[in-house]
Amino acid sequence: MKKLFSFLLLAFVSASLFAQTSWKSDPMHSKLTFSVTHLGISDVSGLFKTFETSITTNKEDFSDAVFELTADLASINTEVEMRDNHLKSEDFFDVANNPKLSFKSVSIKKAGENRYKLSGNLALHGVTKPVTVDLWYRGSIVNPGSKKLTAGFQVTGTIKRSDFGIGPKFPAPMLSDEVKIKADGEFLKQ
Repeated sequence: MKKLFSFLLLAFVSASLFAQTSWKSDPMHSKLTFSVTHLGISDVSGLFKTFETSITTNKEDFSDAVFELTADLASINTEVEMRDNHLKSEDFFDVANNPKLSFKSVSIKKAGENRYKLSGNLALHGVTKPVTVDLWYRGSIVNPGSKKLTAGFQVTGTIKRSDFGIGPKFPAPMLSDEVKIKADGEFLKQ
């Protein structure tokens, strides 16, 4: 009986130590931004105001993490209403027929201390393509306000709008094909 109890206790402790944890983005401390070059001489940036991101992991250093993101394309904001409406139109995102973008990671590879290459599938404008971005795990801390363990991340990378059929009427000299993305986020352990 004593051996059975010891075995069950060891199994419970092991399961607790390696249990999968879930994390959700804190919308007040997270941002999903992009920028493109206009006419080859200046960058124009914007963001998506409505998005959700989650992480599941078994390891404290997030080296096995799976990231999932969805964003409402109608929430695009470049601080110019006329441009935002044009980006929502069929010329670009075609929000009426493609209201969301989504990303789900499929692998994560160490690229330095707290730095990773995060690869996954990006679904945008009716097209799904593999992409790889840089991920920086900035650390974890107990948030004094929420009393929850909070982890910070930054994602940076570049995608080509032509890969997703976005804005084909606008050649690269007018609007860069490369779109820089940057996401900063705080995630609360659930």
